[in-house]
Amino acid sequence: MSPEMLTAVSALAVAMVTAVGGVVTAIVGRRQPRGQSRRDDFTAVTDRMEREITRQGEKIDELEEEAERDRARITAQDFAIRYLAGWARSLVGYMRRAQLEPPPPPQPMPDEVAPYLHDITT
Repeated sequence: MSPEMLTAVSALAVAMVTAVGGVVTAIVGRRQPRGQSRRDDFTAVTDRMEREITRQGEKIDELEEEAERDRARITAQDFAIRYLAGWARSLVGYMRRAQLEPPPPPQPMPDEVAPYLHDITT
């Protein structure tokens, strides 16, 4: 290859790289500015997040109220069970003092109940 040919080929390569660079610069320059669009996106996302946080807060408040109602109901049920267990214990004691044998329970005690009513069967 002659030096003139080498110079021409390298000049052609430089021209092609310059042309590609010009096209890329034109494409990038034609894109619309995204500054306002990004701000709008941020505002929309922030609004959605605020709505979601508010909804989650309301849901948490509802769950706390429901948990408080459940605690009150469980406390009342616990009191009722303790009252009935005490009443049954006193009835059994009265019958034994009268030298009577209390009747057996109508059915076997479930395993789930035994830890809570262990003092009735003794």
